[in-house]
Amino acid sequence: MEVGDTALGYELLAEVGEGTYGKVYRAREVGGNQRLLAVKKFNIHSDASENGIPVFMIREVALLSKMRHFSHPNIVKLLDASAVAVGRSLDLTLVLEYIDQDLSTFLSKAPASGLSHNCIKNVMLQLLRGLDFLHTNMVLHRDLKPENILVSSHGEVKIADFGLARIYTFNVALTPGVVTLWYRAPEVLLNCVYMSSVDMWSAGCIFAELFLLRPLFQGYTEVQQLQKIFEVIGLPDEDDWPEDSPVSYSVSLGPKGSCINLIPNLGPDENDLLAQCLAFRPSSRISAAKALAHPFFRKH
Repeated sequence: MEVGDTALGYELLAEVGEGTYGKVYRAREVGGNQRLLAVKKFNIHSDASENGIPVFMIREVALLSKMRHFSHPNIVKLLDASAVAVGRSLDLTLVLEYIDQDLSTFLSKAPASGLSHNCIKNVMLQLLRGLDFLHTNMVLHRDLKPENILVSSHGEVKIADFGLARIYTFNVALTPGVVTLWYRAPEVLLNCVYMSSVDMWSAGCIFAELFLLRPLFQGYTEVQQLQKIFEVIGLPDEDDWPEDSPVSYSVSLGPKGSCINLIPNLGPDENDLLAQCLAFRPSSRISAAKALAHPFFRKH
């Protein structure tokens, strides 16, 4: 077993994930209360690090460090970070609180009859509280999906993986290639300017998935993804099509008109909240703060 060289002592127990730049391990704190930890270890070789640490890593460390001071219960906590030069390479280590599963795994264990209404309400409440905190602090997550939402064995929901997150201002230029395709908002697919409402679209997709136990929009190209979206919410009027989009308006993208019930067999409150999350126009999309006050949560 390897003992960590950050200020927080730990021993690695098992590898639990692997990415382009490194690996994620389950670890245990040495001394103290011996809590379980998640350790992300990145090795940046000389050919990849000529321009320093990749931007997404800097963002993740900076944003998690900023948010650590607030200690929000629905944001995964960064406990420690270190960077060590090894020859011409750089070893970057992040130590985070450990949560045993993500929402994707949680959904895969759901009974065939589906999740209970209270369970869905509880997951969405916590997710929206985390999003409201991020957006209040001018942070866009930009890659919300079940794999980046952690669910503890006690039912705690925490937003994780801030590699694509950005602090936004009114004039910032944001990259179009963000958010996994199935959870990507129309304005991102259309290569338009976007703001925090992109996270609310992703939250709406996740809300639907909690009922369906499968992704709502499963396209495999950007055009097909738009078609899948418009099959459900209806093709907007040409007047609502964003002027800054390089993609031309076309009636072939989907059926005209809006759909009142996006998912059959949902109650009016559920459908209303879902429809407000999945509004085509970002300015018409509900905010996290307003969603938390929606009758769907108040009634139960």
